[in-house]
Order: sequence, then structure tokens, then C-alpha cells
Amino acid sequence: MPGGILRSGEGTEVPSVFALVVRGYRQEYRAGWGIMVEPPFAAPSEVASERDVLLATKLHVPRPRPDLVPRPQLAERLDRGLACGLVLVCAPAGYGKTVLLADWARRGQQPVAWLSLDAGDNDPARFWRHAVAALDQVRPGLAERVGSLLGPPAPSSYQGLVTALINELAAGPDADQALLVLDDYHLIESQAVHASLEFLLEHRPPGLHLVLASRSDPPLALARLRGRGQLTELRAAELRFTRDEAAALLRQGATVSGVALPETAVAALAARTEGWAAGLQLAALSLRGQPDAAGFTAAFTGSHRFILDFLAEEVLEQQSDQVRTFLLETSVLERLSGELCDAVTGRPGSQALLEQVERAGLFVVPLDEVRGWWRYHHLFADLLRARLQQEQPGRAALLHRNAAAWYDDHEMADDAIRHAVAAGEMAWAARLIEQHFDERFYLRGEGVTVQRWLSALPGDLVRTRPRLLLAQALLAFYSGRTETEEPLLDAAEQAYASPAGEPFEPTVGRAGSMLVNVPALIAIRRGLLAQLRGDAEDTAAFASRALAESREGEWLLSSTARRSLAVAEWLRGRLTEAEHAFAASIAGWQATGQPALTAWPRYQLAQVQRALGRLDAATQTYEQALSAAAVPGRPPAPTVGLVYVGMAEVAYQRNELDSALRYATEGIALERQFLPGTSPAAGLATLAWIRQAVGDPAGALEAMGEAGHAAPATAGVLNPYPAQRARLLLAQGDVAAAARWTQETGLHAEDEPRYPREPGYLVLARVLLSQQRPAEALALLDRLYAAAVAQKRVGSVIEAGALRALALAAWGQDADAVNALADVLTLACPQGYVRVFADEGPPMAALLGRLIAAQRAGPAAGVPLGCLAWLQRAFDVGRARPGPLSGTAPATVPGLIEQLTSRELEVLTMLAAGRSNQAIASQLVVTLDTVKKHVSHVLGKLGAANRTEAVTRARELGLIP
Repeated sequence: MPGGILRSGEGTEVPSVFALVVRGYRQEYRAGWGIMVEPPFAAPSEVASERDVLLATKLHVPRPRPDLVPRPQLAERLDRGLACGLVLVCAPAGYGKTVLLADWARRGQQPVAWLSLDAGDNDPARFWRHAVAALDQVRPGLAERVGSLLGPPAPSSYQGLVTALINELAAGPDADQALLVLDDYHLIESQAVHASLEFLLEHRPPGLHLVLASRSDPPLALARLRGRGQLTELRAAELRFTRDEAAALLRQGATVSGVALPETAVAALAARTEGWAAGLQLAALSLRGQPDAAGFTAAFTGSHRFILDFLAEEVLEQQSDQVRTFLLETSVLERLSGELCDAVTGRPGSQALLEQVERAGLFVVPLDEVRGWWRYHHLFADLLRARLQQEQPGRAALLHRNAAAWYDDHEMADDAIRHAVAAGEMAWAARLIEQHFDERFYLRGEGVTVQRWLSALPGDLVRTRPRLLLAQALLAFYSGRTETEEPLLDAAEQAYASPAGEPFEPTVGRAGSMLVNVPALIAIRRGLLAQLRGDAEDTAAFASRALAESREGEWLLSSTARRSLAVAEWLRGRLTEAEHAFAASIAGWQATGQPALTAWPRYQLAQVQRALGRLDAATQTYEQALSAAAVPGRPPAPTVGLVYVGMAEVAYQRNELDSALRYATEGIALERQFLPGTSPAAGLATLAWIRQAVGDPAGALEAMGEAGHAAPATAGVLNPYPAQRARLLLAQGDVAAAARWTQETGLHAEDEPRYPREPGYLVLARVLLSQQRPAEALALLDRLYAAAVAQKRVGSVIEAGALRALALAAWGQDADAVNALADVLTLACPQGYVRVFADEGPPMAALLGRLIAAQRAGPAAGVPLGCLAWLQRAFDVGRARPGPLSGTAPATVPGLIEQLTSRELEVLTMLAAGRSNQAIASQLVVTLDTVKKHVSHVLGKLGAANRTEAVTRARELGLIP
């Protein structure tokens, strides 16, 4: 099945179901839980269709007009501007921006990646998919190499993709030859697109040149680029036709019509149009039917809009009724083809008319080399639409209806929905949105597009359609507004109770659709919300209900429900059952012949294996997950970031700190690509403990602070990071803060602890020990330990057992404490556990010393000497090093009112080396905002206005060499 396409018996191409489950639950990923109910699948190859043809038209460099007037002085300006990196051609409509750039691009020597933008490109997923396709024209293979970063699942921003593009372009054999032209950039209003493009400009490789054509200044850092000499600008003043250029254009029109054009008429037209290209072109067209050029020239004056209206009227009046009607009726279309225009007008012969209109120079722009697609100049199209509405007020709705039908037949959802809405066919538009939702939202990651579709519908209509309400619920969830999902599910359930409407056939097929079964999807979504609360029983109940509601052939829904049941077993602490359930799901995915799809269930399986105390098995499963997701010749997909973090957690537990740091750094970097702008909680929490272990408490708190911001409020087994932060505070001696967290979380020593909240109760036990309350700690730990033993949760047995041994020692039961520690070590040593003991600090070191002494003194069966040596070495190393990241305070420097911290000294050293903020953030594994705060503190403490002054001052004070 090449390209993920199944072929039906009738030869129809439909996307393979195995390529349609495409997006993990982003909120869960953000928390780092790894409970992806919908595994992010690899995107299939696109089906060749009209959509591909239309994409090609967006990448096509427009052909020169027959009446093109060469403008060599502007071409020279553009050539010189390439040295700056960014060229901005900014002027109102009709100033010839596109014509100029297309002619320049075609005449130049550099390879050109051209992208004609439209309003749909405000969806960042579409924008960058199209931009990558454009760049692939000049760097063949680039799209394949960076394709995994486009999703699915689509990231919430595209910094990771842009970083990969930068690296690819910088490493290419022709790195000095790449030009990206973004035409009509004024149509882009998306802040996410602006931010990612600004990131590209900030880190632009030397061989990449960007050109933006826009009617208004884009919201980019133009002032900064201008100040650095990295911006060349051509504006309306430069784009105005000179008198000679205007004369050349006007005389071409006069020559065609045989009209004698006096010099005074040329001068008057050039002056009254102020060199405005659109006005001059319309004037040239109008002259073809004017026997008295001088009288014609004197007849108009005023603003551009007045001139445009006047000249357009003249041009239209010169056309035959057939051509005039064709122009008006096809003005409702953004792009034109013969077949489409036939369908819209209800008459044949449109291809010939389009070619005739192009030959006549009537503001029609060819979009390919084979005369298959055209578009009207934007100004001319606006005029035609206004005239159509004026002359035939009711005609536009029918034309839009015909266009919607054609686009629907050709599977171009965005255009079909737009025209259906314009026709006032809201129910039809709603059906189209429902049918295409799974493909657009899950497969292509175009949530912004889906939101735009829904926003165009009346609210009353949406409230009557359960599938649209579910679409809104999914959009809310993935945008982080989880609190709004429950009311939308209630509304969908209520709407579904009404009499059934039309049959539903999703474009992805019933097997690959989530919207295909409303009751089942509502149950799945309620089950997910229960997971977020840590409610195992509700999770299981809703998953069972979803399975009961699922019908034969609804494969995606049923598999998602089964995975929810596996998570429910996990939450119940029934880890063996959860392991079997996840393993079974892996076997099911393998049976599909799509091994890459097993990466996420393998990650989930590894998490359960770790909870079972089987670190070796977890490591093997992580490696299998990486292998399953690997694509030869491509970098790791961002969605495997958590797999690397899992490997880091195992390496950390085994005290392999260098490996742990390497895996954590890789995992965090990949997670930031997947969710730029957010903090990857799992990786940062692991990084925090690594820093704590090597003696960098400040760095540890910094990383854990970021992790805490990323994790949602509900703490528990599936979200241990709030508990991890409290535990770190406790390890650094802040007993009061840790105790306050346990109180705020509602944890009490006399509680009967449930497994989902086990991490918090383990913190509470540590707090009680730190508060010299060993009896209460021991009672709580006895309950935790007994529950873990009963359910064979060996990972919990080891951690609770180690703390229980410390509680016995604190209670004065030394012999029992030594025996308890020995029992735990017999479980922990074969799997290489170290940090679960070493992180408890001096009390555990002392108890370990007593155990070693007892083994030397007596014949009792003991812990293997190798294991004791590993543990003792971990404690010795921890005592020996304050850490390469130095948790100790730097020496006091005379002349500074407020001393720099160790981390600020690190940042200062990197500033002196000329590192950018982004490079510092990457090396320190922190966010860009964190680096900016450190730089601000450094400048403030040194009394410096900028980096250069700060470095100079630091050298004067001897802070840096």
C-alpha cells in the first residue's frame, strides 16, 4: 500500500486508516504523561488530485505579461538587496509588485522558491507545508527530510521545523543560492506565522534570501533589521512608473488600437495616475477603443479609486456581451479553470474565453505554464464583483452554489465550504465541515482552518449539530481550554438526542473517523477528562461505554477505547493487566504492517514496566519505540521526545548521569520542537534531578520550576511533577515549602492512600520524617508498602520500602531498619536502582553504612557486595563534588553591590563568547525567556546598557578572562 492508500473495488482512492490516526492528545503530551490515546501516525503521501494541481499554481512564478515594460533600475535595487537578506516590496494594490518580482525572479540566476499566499495560509500548518513545498523546488528532497516536523501531529508553533529548514539550507551544496519569495504577505494575520517567520529571519543562513511582497508593513522586527543593515525596502515611491515607463506602457496600448497618442496626453495620464501601474494599464486598455485620445485623457481625474472605477467602466463597455457576462459571473472565483468556469456559469467554452481574455490583457494572471489555471488581478476582481452585485443582486448566490458543488466533487474542502457559506447554504457547509473534519484536523493538523470554518456558521446551527459541537470540544481541548470541553460534550449529547439527520460519510472512511459515532466519541472524551482527574473508575466506565457504542468497522474509535481501558488499569494500580493491554495493542498495530505506529504504545508500555520495577525491560521497549519510529535519512521525529526522556529517567535511576543528561537534552530539544513555547515537563524534571545530583541546586530548581509550569493542576501517578518539585524543595532543605504543598494538595498522614496519588503521599512521608515525626511516617509508609506489595508494583515497593527503612531507623528500630533496607535492595539491585536510595541523602548513607557493617559482622544472607559498592560510590561522589555547574556561591567581587549567581556567571561567559540568546538557551537547556531574564539581571548588576558594556565591565572586575 504505497503512500498509505487503499484502493476500493471501484478504483476510488481513499486514505488508509493506518495513516489517519494522526494526533496525540497534546494536553497530555504537554504534561509529559505519555498516555497518548490517539497515537500520532506518520502522514501518508498525498493523493494526486486537483488539490495538488492547485498547490502547484501557488508555487508557480507568474509568467511575464505581453505588455511588460522592463524596469532595470528596480531590478538592480533588488539584486543589491539580496546582500541584506530580506527584501520588502511594500505598496498598495496595483503598484506592480508581483509583476516586478516575477520578471526579476525569472531573469535572475538564483533558484527561486515562489509562494503565492492566500487567506487560507493563515493556518500555520498550511503556511509551512506550502513554504516547504516551495523550497523543495530548489532543494529537492528537503520536504522529505523535514516532513516529520510538519506533523502529524501538527506542532503548536513551527520553531522546530524552521530550525531544521535553516540547518538543511545551510548544509546544502548550493548554500549560497536560495531565494524564497512570499507574495501577498499582507493576507497573513496569524501571529504564529509571523513569529515563526521572524525566527527564520533571526537565524537566517547566509545562503537564504527572503522577499516579501505586501500591501502593508508586516508585523516583523523591521526596525531592528533596518538598523542592522539586513533590510532592503522598495515602496510606492520607487514603484511608481517614471514618465518614460508610463509612456512606453501607454504607447503599447495605443499601437494596438492604432490611436495616435500625443506627448501631452502621455504626460497627463502619467501625472493623473501618479505612476500607478494599475491605472496606467487600464488607461492603455481603454485607449484601444478611443478615437479621441486627448479628450479621453481630459475626462478623468481624482483618486486612484475614482480612476479605477472610471477606467474599468471604459474597459468593460468595450467587451462583447459574452465576454462581459463571463467576466462578471466568474469574478466570484479566486482561481479560474475552463472546467470550473463551465460549471459555475452553466455554459461550455470557458477555456477558450479565458485564453481570449488573457490575450486581451484584461487583468487575468496565468498560474501555470499550460494555461490550465488563472486568477484575476485582485483590484479587477473586486470591481467585477461589485458590478455583478449592482447589476444582478441575486445571481452571485447561484454562482457560489455552483462553485461549491464543483469543489465538493473535486474534494477541495476549503473552497467548497467557502462558496457554500457565500451562497447562504449553511447546512450544506456544516455537512462539509463534518465530513472533512477528521482529515483536516487529525491528518493535516489544520486546526486553525477548522476553527475558521466553524466561525463562519451561525451559532444556532452549530448548537443543533452534535458533530460540530464535538469538533469545537476537540479544538478547545487541544488549545489548552480543557475547562470548556465538558459543557460542549453535554451540548453534543443533548443535540444527538434529537431526531437523526442526514447520513454521515467521513472522507477518511468510517474506520478512520472519530466523528463517525457521536455517542462513542462523547464517551471517549469523557473518559479522557476522567484520566486527567486521575479517576480510574470513570475512565474505565466511559471506555467500556465507548466500546459498547462502537459499531463494526469503526476501528479507530474502538482501538482508542481499548487504550483508555489500559490506562484505567494503570490508574487502578493493576500494572500487570495494564502491561498486557498495552502489549496487545502493540501486537494489533504490528499486524497492520505499519511498525512506525507502535512507537507510542511502546512508550506507554515502558512506563508501566518501570512502575513494575523492570528497568531492563523498559529500556528494551524504549529502544524498540525509537527503532519503530526511525526513518532512514531523517532526524528523529519530535514526537519521540518523551521516549528519549524515558531513557534518561532509567539512566538517571542507574546513576549513569552522563547518559541521562545526553538523553534528557535530546528529549527536551525534540519536545520543544513538538510544543514550542511550552515547557516539556518530563524532560525538565529529569534534568532537575541530574543537576541536583551533580551539585547544581539553583539549576535544578530552575528546571523544575519550568516543569511545574508545564504540568496541569491535578497531581498523581500520571502527572508526578508537582510532587517532584515538592520533593526537590525538601531535598534542598526547604521543609516548610514541601509541607505547605502537601497541605494545599489535601494530603494527610491518616489517609488511606490510593495509587493515583501515590507520588504525593511519598512526599508527605518524607516531610513527616524531616519534621521528626517517624511514627506517623511509618504508619503511612506501611499502608503504601502493603498496597504496592499486594499489587506487585515493584517500583513502588522499592521506593516505599526504602523510605520505610528510614522511618524504622528514625523510630529507633535499627535492626528492623537494616533488614528492611536489605529486603528492598534484593529487589532493586538486579535492575540497577541507585538514585532512589542516593537521593535520600545522609540518612540513607548512614543506614547503608550500618547494613554494610552488619553484613561484615554476621553470616546472615546479605546484599551482593557489588550492589553495595555501587550505592556507596554514589554517596561518596555526591559528597565529593559541589558540581561542575557549581551550586556553591561564587567569590565576592569588590565593586558589585549585588553579586552574580553561578548561573549568571555562566550566562556572562557565553555572552563574552558571542553566543546568541537562543544558543545560550540550547546549551543550558532552558527557555529563551529564562535566558533573557538572566541577561537582564547580568546587565543590571554590572550597570551595563548592552552586552558589549557588560563584557567590558566584567573583564575589568576580573569576572571573566
